[in-house]
Amino acid sequence: MNPRIAFMGTPDFAAHILKALLSQPYHLVAVYTQPPRPVGRGYKLRPSPVHALAEQHSLPVFTPSSLKSEEEQAHWKTLDLDVAIVAAYGLILPQAILEAPRKGCLNIHASLLPRWRGAAPIQRAILAGDKETGITLMKMDVGLDTGDMLYTEKVSLDDHMTMPHLLDLLTKAGIQTLLKALPLYLDGKLESIPQPQEGVTYADKLAKEEGLLDWTASASFLERKVRALNPWPGTWFEVAHDRIKVLEAIALPLSYSTPPGTILDNQLTIACGEGTLRPLRLQKIGKSPLPTAEFLRGYTLPPCLSHETL
Repeated sequence: MNPRIAFMGTPDFAAHILKALLSQPYHLVAVYTQPPRPVGRGYKLRPSPVHALAEQHSLPVFTPSSLKSEEEQAHWKTLDLDVAIVAAYGLILPQAILEAPRKGCLNIHASLLPRWRGAAPIQRAILAGDKETGITLMKMDVGLDTGDMLYTEKVSLDDHMTMPHLLDLLTKAGIQTLLKALPLYLDGKLESIPQPQEGVTYADKLAKEEGLLDWTASASFLERKVRALNPWPGTWFEVAHDRIKVLEAIALPLSYSTPPGTILDNQLTIACGEGTLRPLRLQKIGKSPLPTAEFLRGYTLPPCLSHETL
């Protein structure tokens, strides 16, 4: 008899995992995802990528705003699940939810735990300059990504890794993890390993204001920020009333001291707290992205982008 499985996830990353799950001989009895959100100027409700995929396959979809109510937990128990697969769902799973499936709830988490527990592990790995990350399949408990580990798939990072590229690599690793590890787990052939107490870090949820480029920081950190925070929340500096988005940049050395924010040449090389940052692609709000040279032909910047001008 095919195992009875529920899937819980929300963004594109989770939708790809769900698509892989659909290719396997399991009985997928329910899909849980976050409620549709208003988008665009008309604030039209848009279902999540997981929601859209589930409807394409005529799967039962549930979109509770919380799983804490007795009604939601009672309904969950009626699904009579063998296991639940969770990938970037975005809601806390109470103890009653975790305990209902016979083999528990498994989370496909986009880091090598215990590093980068929490909401934004992909971006935080790039921001920190990590050389390695990956996927951890873990058995969930009530803590924040604290459950026992079942399987890991490693992914290497280089000095040019962007968030979209790393997301793509981790999505493929997540699919590989699901296809390799889930059959082994259901057959009782995976050993659970408690997470080590050393090396714990937390990937805090991204805030919009993190995208502001502070020229007093090192150029290497700002360059990682550009790679990590695009497309959302984006990275930018402000001049007068204009917000200038930086979509791509390189960090370069600086052999002499100059105030952070100083524009050093006609290529828009900007002095930082350490080194310099040279934006390669820029965009004004509401305009198309442009290479820096083309952008500067139609826009004049002050000689120094100090924070007094922001």
